[in-house]
Amino acid sequence: MAITGASGLIGTQLGRSLTASGQDVLRFVRRPARDAAEVRWDPEGGYVDTERLTGVEAVVHLAGEPVGPARWTTARKRRIWDSRVRGTRTLATALAAMDAPPPRLLSGSAIGYYGNTGAATADERTPAGAGFLADLCVAWEGATEPAQRAGISVAHMRSANVLSASGGLLGFSLPAFRMGLGARLGSGQQHMSWISLPDEVGAIRFLLDHPDLQGPFNLCAPNPVSNAAFTAAVARAVRRPAVLAVPGFALRAALAEFADEGVLVDQSASPERLREAGYTFEHADLRAALRDLL
Repeated sequence: MAITGASGLIGTQLGRSLTASGQDVLRFVRRPARDAAEVRWDPEGGYVDTERLTGVEAVVHLAGEPVGPARWTTARKRRIWDSRVRGTRTLATALAAMDAPPPRLLSGSAIGYYGNTGAATADERTPAGAGFLADLCVAWEGATEPAQRAGISVAHMRSANVLSASGGLLGFSLPAFRMGLGARLGSGQQHMSWISLPDEVGAIRFLLDHPDLQGPFNLCAPNPVSNAAFTAAVARAVRRPAVLAVPGFALRAALAEFADEGVLVDQSASPERLREAGYTFEHADLRAALRDLL
């Protein structure tokens, strides 16, 4: 197996899981490779050392500039876009040019594909929404086309907020919650989809084990929650109060466009295709997930 973004939250845990089960894992790096377990690539420059990928069974593509939490400047949006779209196209084109490419590519995406879903719950048949993140996800997934044309089995992993004490949304907000400063964001009524890190890794491994599963898959727990419910659940898990609220106008003043698309967006998704394929979630309930994660 080979992993881009191997040093990130998901890539690190996925690599550990695969190694623990006896798999050889290659890590993509942007500097010269230091040993046989590294593959050099330059996603912006269009280079991949494909010789190192000979005999690899699958590539899991997780690399990308963090989307937030931060104000989206024009330059930051360009970095977010290029790191995903150009990086994915570089990888897909390089794999397609190999005489014997890896037969399987799992490529990152996000439930941001659906935009603001309002009261509806999106499954994989739901069309793309509107906004920067939705446009990004459409282009991100489309960038795998060279690999698909070459006959590589491609699945798009539309991930929700990945919950872990060591990173992501939960890891970022934990210090505030532990000081009793956890806060509802905006009205708190907006829905948010989530997935525990063990299930994110479990779902990726499930897709690796089933190369016949192609196309988009929502990597999210089956029970989305409101932001208010999430805030209350985290506060309960760390045994601290959470009575504060950050109004929407303050979030927009601080984060601009990211506030509406990344924080206040009403986004509910369902993992229909994963469940239909037979994946069983370790954490379908948020409270149970937080008990295990914290």
